[in-house]
Amino acid sequence: MANPAVSVTPYWELTFDADGDPDAGKRDRLLAGVTQHHVRDLIVFAHGWNNDRSGATRLYDQFFAPIPQLAPEAKVGYVGVVWPSMRFADEPIPDFPRAVAAEMPRRPVLDKDTRHALLETFPGRATVIDQIARMLDQQPREEGELEEFGRLVRLLVDIVPPGPQVLFAADTLCEGVPQDAPDMFSGSTATLCEEFAQALTLLEAPDDASDGAPDAVPGGAASFSLPNPWDGAHELLRQATYYAMKRRAGTVGERGLGRVVGQLAERAPQLRVHLVGHSFGARLVSFALRGLPKGVRSVKSVTLLQGAFSHYAFASRLPHDARAGGVLEGQHNRIDGPLVCCYSRHDSALSTMYPLASRMAGDARGVTSLDIGRMLGAKWGAMGHDGVQAVPGTKSYQLADALRATLPASGCVNVDTATVVKRGGPPAGAHSDIVHRELAQMVLAAGRIT
Repeated sequence: MANPAVSVTPYWELTFDADGDPDAGKRDRLLAGVTQHHVRDLIVFAHGWNNDRSGATRLYDQFFAPIPQLAPEAKVGYVGVVWPSMRFADEPIPDFPRAVAAEMPRRPVLDKDTRHALLETFPGRATVIDQIARMLDQQPREEGELEEFGRLVRLLVDIVPPGPQVLFAADTLCEGVPQDAPDMFSGSTATLCEEFAQALTLLEAPDDASDGAPDAVPGGAASFSLPNPWDGAHELLRQATYYAMKRRAGTVGERGLGRVVGQLAERAPQLRVHLVGHSFGARLVSFALRGLPKGVRSVKSVTLLQGAFSHYAFASRLPHDARAGGVLEGQHNRIDGPLVCCYSRHDSALSTMYPLASRMAGDARGVTSLDIGRMLGAKWGAMGHDGVQAVPGTKSYQLADALRATLPASGCVNVDTATVVKRGGPPAGAHSDIVHRELAQMVLAAGRIT
């Protein structure tokens, strides 16, 4: 149980593989420990994209740190979920040491840290990763090379175009058919790379507007005027990788964490469980609700921090298609308490890149006008950008008001946290800016942990 990297106690680590199977030893220590330590409230946190266990542990340590002071009399236990996800090394996280790659000149290469993370995340794909890295380094001018790049990325993350993806990848369904298979590989890869490059240019414009057009790319590669489609190719790799992580998060939540919560309920019937997830970890803990054994009512709250999945996931009907609903329709009713969705408009990963990557296959509408707001308002918005949508009775608060209020005892609650979740540069923006005392307070408020 002891973990020197985490200051709170009692703390347990719960590890899952890509198929949702737990590390049996760690699971058993958790099952035994909650009764030995007389834990009443167990906070279970699932990370989003992290390169390794140490990054996840550092997040948990920092996020949990204020809780003993905020609730000194509560008998709280803590769980850090570790699952095989990854983060690109060029995405700095506020309050975390900057990766070496973040100091490199702006150029769409595959840095060594990201390359290592890809090798760890997609075992057996070393040859494909080498080919991808070589193409990003050389940046050949021929349009056909971008199509070849798309083929390699598709092979890496195991996406087969076109047609429905596996159920765990979808956030909305129409007559049982997944509705958010990515547009990334249904058409021209070159065109999509150009769209991603345009979006990156928009996100970076405030900081880079005075820099002018780039000179020739060092190392002998071809020179491009802005936007460079190979910038978009690098983003295509990032988004395809995150699509695979999104798919994996659903699997780990439903097949893994949901079952463990059921075992906890059987071992300690009075235990109150509070699920917290960041980014794809928010999708993971939400899918855990679908994996709960029948009759289990031990989950007393769910708090989603910058959730990287559809804002319609819990809806019974979609505003743009009455025949379709969210893949988690009604699952918030399995919580014996509220589902609190914290969101921020400063999250560029979810406000811009997520809807670009999540459009339906076959949707021919382009984004050359960069009308991202319209896209978000329609089909492809994310929880972490504008909260839960199309669920009747959902309550909405500003963060300061939510911290003063008594939150609803059930149902969905949206909390605008933009006053604190606001730091971070492109391409992700404030997506990982979640280590705040106020957000820890939200978890306690959602779970009525006093």
